[in-house]
Amino acid sequence: MLTVLIDYAAGNLHSAEKAFQRMAVEANAGEILVSGRAEDVARADRIVLPGDGAFPACMGELKSQAGLYEAMVEAIEQKGRPFLGICVGMQLMAKAGHEYETVPGLGWIDGEVVEITPSDPAMKVPHMGWNDLVIDAPHPVLDGINTGDHAYFVHSYQMKMADQNQLIAHCDYGGPVTAIVGRDTMVGTQFHPEKSQSAGLRLISNWLTWNP
Repeated sequence: MLTVLIDYAAGNLHSAEKAFQRMAVEANAGEILVSGRAEDVARADRIVLPGDGAFPACMGELKSQAGLYEAMVEAIEQKGRPFLGICVGMQLMAKAGHEYETVPGLGWIDGEVVEITPSDPAMKVPHMGWNDLVIDAPHPVLDGINTGDHAYFVHSYQMKMADQNQLIAHCDYGGPVTAIVGRDTMVGTQFHPEKSQSAGLRLISNWLTWNP
């Protein structure tokens, strides 16, 4: 089995690569490859889309790489390959992002990406650091992960959900903040599982062995 972490010049993939490699060995889940080549994405059995930075820039970079965007969309929408979006990679799953300008997203999750507005103005944005997960719906990638487990967040925008059936978990930061979304063969995490210690590594292992 081949899992490809898409490299599209939208963040440092070193820690993610190491975490996925470690859990692939432990779970006997095959090869981990970091690649920005459309042909590698096309032959992948599983696809991870990381992302750091602003929604418009990440979508622009993804679409600027020769055939990469098209290969990913075909693999997910037509071939049903398991997909994991991380941080901005998760946000790109939305219908649209409203960071600096309105940019269409992948449209895989019924939500839109908007600025975090905590109810307490003393709470700083970006939302940065550890926060407790609140599980909203059971999912195989959450096996062994419970409400109250910690995850590491770094973001100023969040996905506002239109379809609550696609919300898997949230956290509280002056109000609910979407933490995990999913439908069909797709999952997205606003937090960084590769930086979330035991809970994050467990989620990576669960996703690598998930058979949707």
